[in-house]
Amino acid sequence: MARRFRPEFWPTVFLIPALALMLGLGVWQLERRIWKTELIGRIEHGLAAPAAPLPAEIDPGFDYRHVTVTGRFDAAHAFRLLARVHDGVTGIQVVTPLIRDDGGPAVLVNRGWVPLGPDGKPAAFDPPPEGTVTVEGIARRPLAQGWMQPDNSPATNEWFWVDPPAMAAAAGLDRVAPVVVEQAAGPDRGRYPLGGQTKIDLPNNHLQYAITWFGFAAILVAIYLLHHLRRGRAAGKGPDA
Repeated sequence: MARRFRPEFWPTVFLIPALALMLGLGVWQLERRIWKTELIGRIEHGLAAPAAPLPAEIDPGFDYRHVTVTGRFDAAHAFRLLARVHDGVTGIQVVTPLIRDDGGPAVLVNRGWVPLGPDGKPAAFDPPPEGTVTVEGIARRPLAQGWMQPDNSPATNEWFWVDPPAMAAAAGLDRVAPVVVEQAAGPDRGRYPLGGQTKIDLPNNHLQYAITWFGFAAILVAIYLLHHLRRGRAAGKGPDA
């Protein structure tokens, strides 16, 4: 007569929370996949849309928007973002405030990338144009300081991340917009700064991660069942089998 399936105490105690954790992580990755897909869609829509004037008041969700902004560059203040790589070459990016003509807060414009020479100093690059100009580019909310990024040094003009309030203070500005406009590439790709430095790197691998967690859960259940089936068969044979 076949032995009834009787779960053991300790294997079951281990299985239940481990299985709940793996299934929960799998569901969470599916939810992340939905969020990431919607985010990528919004970014692609914003980049593909025609350029629109940058508003004076910017809502918290304003990011990755194709914009134009008109004003005069504050050429006396050119902030250097260090350790910026383009096509495998290390350089800097030049950020210059633009004083808007419409009375809105000044805007930090990332004019583009400049390579470092053999001596470790930036190559020669063009100053910003004089007079009133209209800049076209991608408006982005600056990322917060990364945990491996050094602190900025306004005194030596060494910046590792865009900090609008600190840059405004260094330039003597009352306030700046909470975004940085990454200027579009110009017609002459041989002149520096080299615009068009907006990079989008948002991998969407959450489905693979979800499948992995669900796979771990299935393997755990299979091991649990196999253990009890073998134990039941051994017990069914008895000592005299």
